[in-house]
Amino acid sequence: MEIALVLFVIAVIFVVRAIKVVPQQNSWVVERLGKYHASLTPGLNFLIPFVDKVAYKHSLKEIPLDVPSQVCITRDNTQLQVDGILYFQVTDPMRASYGSSNYIMAVTQLAQTSLRSVIGKMELDKTFEERDIINVHVVQAIDEAALNWGVKVLRYEIKDLTGEREAFIARSEGEKQAAINQAQGEAAAITAVADATAMAIERIAAAIRQPGGEQAVQLKVAERAVDAYSKVASDATTTLIVPSNMTEVSALIGSAMKMIQGARTTA
Repeated sequence: MEIALVLFVIAVIFVVRAIKVVPQQNSWVVERLGKYHASLTPGLNFLIPFVDKVAYKHSLKEIPLDVPSQVCITRDNTQLQVDGILYFQVTDPMRASYGSSNYIMAVTQLAQTSLRSVIGKMELDKTFEERDIINVHVVQAIDEAALNWGVKVLRYEIKDLTGEREAFIARSEGEKQAAINQAQGEAAAITAVADATAMAIERIAAAIRQPGGEQAVQLKVAERAVDAYSKVASDATTTLIVPSNMTEVSALIGSAMKMIQGARTTA
């Protein structure tokens, strides 16, 4: 009785170790005496107990992998905080088992390195406009190396670009506001000059309307004319062209002299 029980237990253990049912979209790697033997496909499979061993189990489904956030530097020396998500699939269970000690970590590190390389070749404004191009370049760079790990990289998506983005926007808004302020300042200056000119004209007009105002204006004009001719005539390097009608100049100077004399007499 005891012998039968022992044989029954041995038989159960033998069956359990010999029969393996692999789930759909999975693949198990079998080692025979410590060496790779086969990759089990989904369904019922048979092994040699105590000789064969299931060493690795892989899912053949598409796997999303979060790529940790990292700082990337653009070609114009701007820092960007970038994070993304990578989609990959195990296509060769044997290579996935023996090609790398940890293919998930290898793919993650390569994704980060490739992303830094791609962004380093672009300027800040292009990184926001050409996300699709960045994603394609990252996938191409990873996919070549991932073949040795039995992994197929399907796509990469940037989730967010932060960091210097706010500074870029702030600079743009600042430049815009500065331009507005400059335009408003120039407009205010023009208005102030116009107001001052109008006020001066009004004061001159008011002064002319006062008794003796017209004579004072004529005196001022005559003085300016005399001064101008005097300066031109005293300059040795200047050739003085005398007007053809000297009577007008003489009359102007004579009027100026009479006004000056009259002003001195009244004073």
